[in-house]
Amino acid sequence: MAEIVQVIDVPGAPYGITVGPDEALWFTLVAQGAIGRFAAGLVQVHPLEPSDGQPTVIVAGSGNALWFTEFQGGRLGRITVDGVVTSMSMDGPYGACVGPDGALWFTELQAGRVGRLAPDGTITRVEVDGMPSMITPGPDGALWLTVNQGNAIARIDNDLAVRVHPLPTAAAAPVGITAGPDDALWFTEIGAGAIGRIDLDGTIAEFTLPDTAARPHAIVAGPDGALWFTEWASCRLGRIATDGTITHLDLPGAEPHGLTVDPAGYLWVAMESGALVQVSP
Repeated sequence: MAEIVQVIDVPGAPYGITVGPDEALWFTLVAQGAIGRFAAGLVQVHPLEPSDGQPTVIVAGSGNALWFTEFQGGRLGRITVDGVVTSMSMDGPYGACVGPDGALWFTELQAGRVGRLAPDGTITRVEVDGMPSMITPGPDGALWLTVNQGNAIARIDNDLAVRVHPLPTAAAAPVGITAGPDDALWFTEIGAGAIGRIDLDGTIAEFTLPDTAARPHAIVAGPDGALWFTEWASCRLGRIATDGTITHLDLPGAEPHGLTVDPAGYLWVAMESGALVQVSP
C-alpha cells in the first residue's frame, strides 16, 4: 500500500517536476519564476530573468540540460545541470516532451499549435484547435496530446499529420497524459473528474473517480504497472490499475500538480503549497 516517505519543504510553489540527466529532481516554481533542483538533501533555486513568466512544465532533454515552458512569459526555456539558462519566444507554451525522434515537442496552448524543435534548432508547427495541453510520446512512435477545450485526444505523426479523437463525455477538459504499460495512453479529465484510456486505434474508456470534483491533473506510469495521478482539488494522489480499480492516498499541504518517478522507483509529487512529497508505491 502506498505511503508517504518524506516531505521536502521548498521556498516557493512547485508545479512541474521531473528527473534530470543528473538524476536529481528538477521542478518549476510557478509563482516565483524560478527553477528548483533537489538532490542529496539539498534544495537549490535558479531564479529566471525576468521572473514573471510562470514556469510550468519541465522535462529532461539532451546535452545535460532540461527544457521548461513559461506559459505567462511566452518563452521556452532551457537550463543546464550547471544552472545556465537560455530561452526563446513562444506563444503561450505549456506542455513539452522529447519525442522518439530526439526532437523537443511542445504545445502552444493559446495559439492552438504544436511545435517541434529539431536538434539542429529548426522549428516546425502544426495547428491543433482547442487549447492543446500536455503531450507525451506514444508506444507507436507518434506524439499524443490532450486538447483541453477541444475535449479530445490528438495524435501527431513525425510528419505532422494530426488525428483527433473526441471524448465521449462533454466538457471533460483533459490535461495530463502518459503512455501506460498496456500499449495505450492514459489521461486525466479535470472537468469530468475521471481518468481516461485510449487505445492506439482510438477506442476510449473513461473511469469516473469517487469524487468527481477532485480535479485530476497530472498522470504518470508507476513502477508497479499502474497509473498514478494528482487530484488538485481533493489533495490526494490517486492510483488506477489497468482494470480500472482506483485507490487514493491523502497528501499533506494543498494543490498537488506535477509528479514523476525517480530512478529508485519512488513517486514525487509537486505541491503548490510549498513542498515535494516522496511516496513509496
